[in-house]
Amino acid sequence: MIYFDNAATTEMSPQALATYQQVATRMMGNPSSLHQLGEQATRILQASRQQIAELLAKEPSEIFFTSGGTESDNWAIKGVAFEKAYLGKHIIISAVEHPAVRESALWLESQGFEVDVAPVDAQGRLLIDAFKALLREDTILVSIMAVNNEVGAIQPLKEVAAILADKPKVTFHVDAVQSVGKLALEEVLLPRVDLASFSAHKFHGPRGVGFLYKKLGKKITPLLNGGGQEEGLRSTTENVAGIAAMAKALRLTLETAEQDRQKLKAMKEVLYQALTDFPAVSLYSGLAGFVPNILTFGISGVRGEVLVHAFENHAIFLSTTSACSSKAGKPAGTLLAMGVPTKKAQTAVRISLDEINTMAEVEQFLTVFRLIYKETEKVR
Repeated sequence: MIYFDNAATTEMSPQALATYQQVATRMMGNPSSLHQLGEQATRILQASRQQIAELLAKEPSEIFFTSGGTESDNWAIKGVAFEKAYLGKHIIISAVEHPAVRESALWLESQGFEVDVAPVDAQGRLLIDAFKALLREDTILVSIMAVNNEVGAIQPLKEVAAILADKPKVTFHVDAVQSVGKLALEEVLLPRVDLASFSAHKFHGPRGVGFLYKKLGKKITPLLNGGGQEEGLRSTTENVAGIAAMAKALRLTLETAEQDRQKLKAMKEVLYQALTDFPAVSLYSGLAGFVPNILTFGISGVRGEVLVHAFENHAIFLSTTSACSSKAGKPAGTLLAMGVPTKKAQTAVRISLDEINTMAEVEQFLTVFRLIYKETEKVR
């Protein structure tokens, strides 16, 4: 089996899995309980928060645990909107945001907020001048992802941060879900960034757990109310085992991130150069300005889901752009925003590599690709 769908989810690392099993089986207490078992769970929770904060060069009080990227994004968008509604009701997002951001923002329109969508260029990157022109006196929130999940385009966060430098009223949220290990942390968690969303299963942690970075002093309305966990901002019994495993996975990922990026870059370059030799192939991800693990392409006249299943027949697993919306059969929203015609966008498939992949798997993929390409000649 060759697994090339790592942007959808990564394999849980053996070390993170061992941590999860150990905590889940030995530490049964609820952190909210007063007895010894509850205190034991609390210590694990505090240690995990401390470790994540140190890895991010932030304070433990700035780390809030969630169920993953979608919750973190929802909380950031809705929480800021309701907290700051008295200052204004204008929000700006980019045209290539993940549905967790886009749909949250659009839902807010039904609550009386106004949302502007900043356009992107043909590579899927935010058009800075167009974004700047959208800013208003009543703008309270800007949400721009670090890395686009469909084509891997790196967004110009530094430029956005510079524009927002003299606008303290505007909260700057970054969806950082696809960035861990693919970009240096200092390129994502810029001093001007107020909120950032993370998800454990994108960096070899467990599914169903993530965290939101919230800069000290920034206010946000709770998304969940109840028992008062997470400083009263996110009530629900904490997933202690998942959180501990996430902290382990993050540490392991960041320890080898630089050398892993070089390995990913080498594999992507081989794939990219090989695919350019096929005249019916359109490449939607580049090398410069894109993360080293995502390569999106299409074969003219062949729908993406057909290609996915064709590769699956050879035990090679990739996806049609975003895993979150692929089963809906919709063309990639990012590609449409990039100006790609709908019929071409419907052909797109995404290879997303991981450091556990090998050059031998890349060569095997290309061998199978040549077979499938030939088989699709009649369709094309």
